Amino acid sequence: MDSVIFLVQGSEAEPYKVNFTNNLGKINISCTCQAAINGLSCKHRLRILAGDKKDIVSDNLASLELILTWLPGSDVEKALKAVVEAERSHEQTKKELEKAKKSLAKILIA
Repeated sequence: MDSVIFLVQGSEAEPYKVNFTNNLGKINISCTCQAAINGLSCKHRLRILAGDKKDIVSDNLASLELILTWLPGSDVEKALKAVVEAERSHEQTKKELEKAKKSLAKILIA
């Protein structure tokens, strides 16, 4: 089993621990932030999965490349792609809603 722990600076004074493990292709990722503890998909894990090292304060930045090699073909990659697609769809829907509201506003004023 391979394991990498990153210290990530979040909103608290103490950096969060983001732990990646790869056990025969099964990737697990935990974070000590409150969102992750509550079962949510926290931004600390998502940023690392996106290759973003901006908030990593531990001295193992090179390990980010290793983590990214674990993703291809994994269930994490599949789920991450679904999140990205849902976010894209959500943004498009928000634009369509705003356009519809503007159209309604014009009709109501006329």
